[in-house]
Amino acid sequence: MGDYLKGKVAIVTGSGMGIGRAIAKALAAEGCKVVTNNRGPWDGTIPVDQEQFSKLTKEMQDWAMAEYPKYYGDAERTAKEIIEAGGEAVPCYGDISNFDDAKKLTDTAIEKFGRIDIVVNIASAFGFSPVQEMPQKMWDRVNAVKPTGHFYVIRNAVQHMIDQGWGRIVNCASPAWAGGDLRQCEYCAANAGVVGMTYGLAAELKEYGITANTFAPAAKTRASVDMEIHNQLEKDRATISGTNPISYDGTAAPETFADFIVWLCGDDAKDVTGQVFMTMGKFIGRYAVPAIESAMFADTDTWSLGEVKSKSENLFKKLEMPPFGGK
Repeated sequence: MGDYLKGKVAIVTGSGMGIGRAIAKALAAEGCKVVTNNRGPWDGTIPVDQEQFSKLTKEMQDWAMAEYPKYYGDAERTAKEIIEAGGEAVPCYGDISNFDDAKKLTDTAIEKFGRIDIVVNIASAFGFSPVQEMPQKMWDRVNAVKPTGHFYVIRNAVQHMIDQGWGRIVNCASPAWAGGDLRQCEYCAANAGVVGMTYGLAAELKEYGITANTFAPAAKTRASVDMEIHNQLEKDRATISGTNPISYDGTAAPETFADFIVWLCGDDAKDVTGQVFMTMGKFIGRYAVPAIESAMFADTDTWSLGEVKSKSENLFKKLEMPPFGGK
């Protein structure tokens, strides 16, 4: 066991499996006490859409049923593995898209460990649908977790961080936050909301010694299997238009970058805030902060359509001077 986070207490939402489980265990391995979380206990069954599943080839069905068990679990299993490895953890079931359930996480941390220092929001939801066919319930379900559920957890935990003058908030987004070729506009919106919220938190909370950052992972999880199935069934409407740049077999496990999140949660990263990182196996990249790169200026106080037409090409040329500086 290490001591990089000795004495700290973390809530890790969505830590019953996948990315959340890897990060919860990595935090605990550095001395952090962890409240693990997911919606509820796993009963050992693999929930699949039987109608959809029946459309798969026998080979694809066998592959999926062999892969799924590798990724399933729950908060209790993660906590047990942490304790068996010599760490401290307690499970707390609850759906963070429910404000009271989100509050229960903070209450559990205070009751069991006496404080809360770190929030790592991993919990997520997603779906596959072209926008013209997307059910309202899919949009609502996905965006209820991100960014709303992430906010609920932070809202309940952050006053404790403010009072102690120290805190770390790490929110999990996805490369989908920047759009790209994903045919999941509800998921793109949810993750863009996470990024925008994190930018706001970083500015607001910096004076209290609290950092807020986002990471956008590409990792092999249960969702990777779901995507393979969807793409097999919907070849003409695959999740990613064109060719998927990363194959299933070529996707790294989340354990490969878990220690990067550990680093963000410690004192060494005290000046790192308001950043968005992409984490993918051996690769860790930092996104540029969005900035105005081109502009056009009206000759009068009001734009006319004619002037917009004549000057619109300037919006696609890089600025040669700051937009509010000089003439």
